[in-house]
Amino acid sequence: MQDILGPVRLGWWNTAVQYQMWHAVALVAITALPLQGRGAPAALLASGTTIFSGTLYVMALTDIRWLGAVTPIGGLLMIAGWAMLALRAWRQPQA
Repeated sequence: MQDILGPVRLGWWNTAVQYQMWHAVALVAITALPLQGRGAPAALLASGTTIFSGTLYVMALTDIRWLGAVTPIGGLLMIAGWAMLALRAWRQPQA
């Protein structure tokens, strides 16, 4: 991949891969949580990851740099998903 992409593009690609991988693992783990209302946080995490990583992948492959302005929207959705998940877990009544 190093021969195809330059160092900047490779950095975008690696960032996209890392965020996609860790959030995919988190989404699988969320399904195992005994938590009511986990659908909305999972949807925010999934959509945020898709936008964040997707724009970085497209930027790395095509050098369409204006997508860099869209990438933070995915990051905000991921942050919102984590915050909502934490809030719902904190408010979950103990068994």
